[in-house]
Amino acid sequence: MVPEALRAALSGADTLVIAVSGGIDSLTLAAAAAQVRAPGTTVLCHARSPAVPADALGRVQDMAVRTGLPLRLVDAGEFDDPAYRANPVNRCYFCKGHLYTTLSKLGAVVASGTNLDDLGDYRPGLQAAAQHGVRHPFVDAGLDKAMVRALARALGLGALAELPSSPCLSSRVRTGLRIEPEALQQIDRIEAALRARLGGVALRCRQEEAGLVIEIEAAALEALDAGARLALSALAGELAGAAPLPLRPYQRGSAFVHA
Repeated sequence: MVPEALRAALSGADTLVIAVSGGIDSLTLAAAAAQVRAPGTTVLCHARSPAVPADALGRVQDMAVRTGLPLRLVDAGEFDDPAYRANPVNRCYFCKGHLYTTLSKLGAVVASGTNLDDLGDYRPGLQAAAQHGVRHPFVDAGLDKAMVRALARALGLGALAELPSSPCLSSRVRTGLRIEPEALQQIDRIEAALRARLGGVALRCRQEEAGLVIEIEAAALEALDAGARLALSALAGELAGAAPLPLRPYQRGSAFVHA
């Protein structure tokens, strides 16, 4: 069930600490490691932070119960770092640097759920990973996102295999705008409420200089009639304590400004 190349990539470390964000990649890696590695040699670690969507913790805890793997909850401390809070272009470098410094204290080898598709993006967090010797078993085994989802189905993860991508909440804040915990919590509440109405569509609440704006997957947005759009806009505005928020088609990475 677990590809031989991934089995090989997951072996070789006496203790493996898997950084589990609550997304499909790291959850699938945890499920695969539970099948491949000997009992007592794998630890799941989840960083609790204002930048992590609230529902991610539940998925991580469920995976720990499902696999029987021990789970450690940590605070990596990125919000104490002015460089991270300033939200520069390479914000992820500072976030991952704090995370991997923390996780490296828990075991000799740290692994992430990075897959081949991630290597085609601008991901300064990968620089921090390289500096801390973090392993990327999916990359080593040649798995891209579609293959990770296929593996999740093969491992019996059910609806998790279709879980939409949802990077950290700080990615919703336009580059250069300061990262504030309260703003991220508000963004998370708005997104959760809209997903409850729309289901598993690509959806983001973006913070821009002019205020908040809602992005919804283009096909799903087009399918909404005028009344439904007004209702969603009003709901988002109510949760933000503001006027109805504007809606626009989802555009991946639209809050990221890279000169």
